[in-house]
Amino acid sequence: MTLLAYLKSLFILQLLMGFVFVVSGLIINFIQLCTCILWPIDRQLYRRINCRLSYSLWSQLVMMLEWWSGTECTLYTDQATVDKFGKEHVIIILNHNFEIDFLCGWTMCERYGVLGVSEAPNCVYTHWQEAQFLLYCEGTRFTEKKHQISMQVAENKGLPKLKYHLLPRTKGFTTTMQCLKGTVTAVYDVTLNFKDNKIPTLLGIVNGKKYKADLHVKRFSVEDIPDDEQECANWLHKLYQEKDALQEQYSKEGKFPGPTIIPPRRPWTLLNFLFWATVLLSPLIKLACGVVVSGSPLLIIGFIILLLVASVAIRRLIGVTEVKKTGSSYGDPEAKKKE
Repeated sequence: MTLLAYLKSLFILQLLMGFVFVVSGLIINFIQLCTCILWPIDRQLYRRINCRLSYSLWSQLVMMLEWWSGTECTLYTDQATVDKFGKEHVIIILNHNFEIDFLCGWTMCERYGVLGVSEAPNCVYTHWQEAQFLLYCEGTRFTEKKHQISMQVAENKGLPKLKYHLLPRTKGFTTTMQCLKGTVTAVYDVTLNFKDNKIPTLLGIVNGKKYKADLHVKRFSVEDIPDDEQECANWLHKLYQEKDALQEQYSKEGKFPGPTIIPPRRPWTLLNFLFWATVLLSPLIKLACGVVVSGSPLLIIGFIILLLVASVAIRRLIGVTEVKKTGSSYGDPEAKKKE
């Protein structure tokens, strides 16, 4: 283990990073609340300020992926598609198999300068010059049990079975297409996978584990997608059959077809985190030194208890992203009975 890998594995550093994220989040949310007075005065200014504030918070997670763990992200797409990033209103369809799939999406948005407001995981990435609507058409994260249930539904409906995806919920997609008609100009189909059959986790990212993410991106013009609800639903089913074939090819060859593009990291996520770390950790370190210097057993024990409580809270915060603890009970009668 290298020195850098050892430092990344130190729990105290992970705890401090969690402290920065949580406390900065509380500060940012408070400032956002205060900006509500701008809404009736200047809505455009209100949106711009809140986009910046949201970026300041969520980009800290992107920093964890890019700079702390060093995870690499490769796009499999053509230059013509890349040239349109950030220049049009789009719907993004992403497979929902991994704990950090949303974070890989944020990373791509950040590298192309369009990460603004993010309401995850079924979220909307927005920027004042364009908007990206992210849809998880499967409705919940992939698990073996949910996959078995989903394929039973596919068999009952006479639909082709999928190996790597759940059956898409077409109603949400068709409704979105109808509501955003005239607003969005394209649909981006994004299929995500990780090299060497790795199953990445947010806890792994926190521990500094490096992953290699591959994202296959295909652009569809809205004009080429049927307006009729049933035909639009059939289009989505066909798309997921193609996504499944892509995943099958990836499992055999270890890569997606087509040209590759590796967008470079930008320094802003790291600089943003360093700013918050400087602002928040300086008084914390002074407090810790004061407690130790005081020599008071009561203060020292109290401070240790505070650290223990904080560590449990941070671990539970990370735990909510685990696949086994997330997702809906869609199609699972046993889970619905427990509810």
